[in-house]
Amino acid sequence: MANGRCRMHGGKSPGAPTGNDNARKHGLYTADAISERRKLAALLRSMQGVIEEVDG
Repeated sequence: MANGRCRMHGGKSPGAPTGNDNARKHGLYTADAISERRKLAALLRSMQGVIEEVDG
């Protein structure tokens, strides 16, 4: 076969492309995601301060 794989024993193709360019992207470390996490952390700190003021 043209791809060097046996149709009977090695499959019809060599499989998915390899390399990081073809990797699944999750977006956890994008600038937008980091910014959102920082905003949320600041909001939680602010809320914690309000709770401490109310509780005394």
